[in-house]
Amino acid sequence: MKDHEYFVYIVCSRSGTLYIGMTNSIYRRALQHKRGEIEGFASKYGCDRLVYYESFDVHRAIGREKQLKGWARAKKIILIESKNPRWEDFAEKWGAQMAFAGEAIRDK
Repeated sequence: MKDHEYFVYIVCSRSGTLYIGMTNSIYRRALQHKRGEIEGFASKYGCDRLVYYESFDVHRAIGREKQLKGWARAKKIILIESKNPRWEDFAEKWGAQMAFAGEAIRDK
């Protein structure tokens, strides 16, 4: 039997505020952050840009989330920049509609 995959992720605001979370669907959770559907800290501070994520089984994900939350901000930044030096939003285009040549998105 295959273990379920879980993700530990970091989202940030445009001003650099960081939020660390865990989910079993990184795609769904990133879109929830973009829509402001995650109540609390992330929503309050506008953390909606997915800048880092890792995948684990559930027990390792829980441990990793706790570990990262205990780190100093500087160490979290080093981690983000090790995989994403330009702080690109990995989920920037997730959920966007696509159109083929000659089609308008509004027709979909």
